[in-house]
Amino acid sequence: MSHPHEHVHDHPHEHEHEHEHEHEHEHEGHTHPTGIKGFFYGLFVPHSHDAADSIDDALEASTQGVRALKISLFILLGTTILQFVVVLISGSVALLADTIHNFSDALTAVPLWIAFVLGRRIATRRYTYGYGRAEDLAGLFIIAVVALSAIVAAWQSIDRFFTPQPLHNLWWVAAAGVVGFIGNEAVAVYRIRVGQQIGSAALVADGVHARIDGFTSLAVVLGALGVMVGFPLADPIVGLLISAAIIVLLWGTVRSIGRRLMDGIEPQLLDRAQHTLDNTPSVLSVTKLQLRWVGHRLQGAATIVVANTSLSDAETIAQEAEHLLEHALPNLDDIAIRTVTK
Repeated sequence: MSHPHEHVHDHPHEHEHEHEHEHEHEHEGHTHPTGIKGFFYGLFVPHSHDAADSIDDALEASTQGVRALKISLFILLGTTILQFVVVLISGSVALLADTIHNFSDALTAVPLWIAFVLGRRIATRRYTYGYGRAEDLAGLFIIAVVALSAIVAAWQSIDRFFTPQPLHNLWWVAAAGVVGFIGNEAVAVYRIRVGQQIGSAALVADGVHARIDGFTSLAVVLGALGVMVGFPLADPIVGLLISAAIIVLLWGTVRSIGRRLMDGIEPQLLDRAQHTLDNTPSVLSVTKLQLRWVGHRLQGAATIVVANTSLSDAETIAQEAEHLLEHALPNLDDIAIRTVTK
């Protein structure tokens, strides 16, 4: 007769783990494009960060996320102000489209900031899993704001086709485009790095949007050069191309956030958890394994088969399995392990 045993880890990590042992990195069935396609794939669909380098303390992870949002918010607002000044003296609609999008990208930091703070609240009788989902809802808001900014920019560009206006100070426009690229790329690198470290899809998505903004800023430079050589329609055409690029590249973010809301998990994380449980002493097999993201933290459940033994020994095996999983998946907050004797 089997003796099921459940062991639930229902508190945040309160101890530090030493990450001195090697982790097996199995990515079966997990491939990425190579060559030019792979280059752009890596830019706009960043690969998941190594779990061994992740931050395992929930409060520290949230603090780092808020810090990244504060710094990037001020950088983007500064960039937006500089670009808007050039819009006023040049009349460039392509630069206006870029400025609008940079401003909207800066504003997306606000709901995400609120979500990180809200996610720190403890679980209640109504929200028994806590408030981590607020982060994914903020991701949906980011998608909506970015899509709206693309529509506004497209409308401005179309209007310029029918009511053309002369452009001035084109070298300033080009310079503003370069400034936009530098500011956005700096923010993108910072947001994506921190987002990967703490496991936040919303923060990574925000970083990808900043990277998109950087490349659209370079497109503004191209539009200004087109006007310089005698092709005035280059400015509204580039504005439309910017809007179209934003919509196309936004699809990857929609999939990422949608997957989180549907409790989707990266296969390599499941593979790592499976490998860890399979190699836990006295574990014969794993019959059930589930993981899901709640904000930037992981929760899960597993059923492991152990040899016919006492209840106390089964408890010890479950605790060891949990401990090893915490090392393999530093983002793990809660895991319910059920042992079944054979």
